[in-house]
Amino acid sequence: MEGMNYSELVQTVLERHTENHLFEDTDKELIFNFQRNHYILVHVGWGNKERVYGCVVHVNVKDGKIWIQRDLIEEGIANQLVEFGVTKTDIVLGFRSPYVQQFTGFSSV
Repeated sequence: MEGMNYSELVQTVLERHTENHLFEDTDKELIFNFQRNHYILVHVGWGNKERVYGCVVHVNVKDGKIWIQRDLIEEGIANQLVEFGVTKTDIVLGFRSPYVQQFTGFSSV
């Protein structure tokens, strides 16, 4: 969408997910690489006496589109971005194969 800063929008959406925790003893950490436009949300810590570490969401902005490389959020980051006004044609579900992407309603490669 014209005039919309996708990098800032992705940061805002990811920041909303740092407040609710899957496990009591874990943190949700945001890792932002502003130079390369990569935005990652990870779980870090301990849960049930076991180490917890994993990428929950990985998004990057390239060629004027938002590429979702990984999305383990139940309602989906793509749907949240659409609620903020991003058109589906500007969102690529990178975690889906190019064949499947054409049936998602979002942009395909």
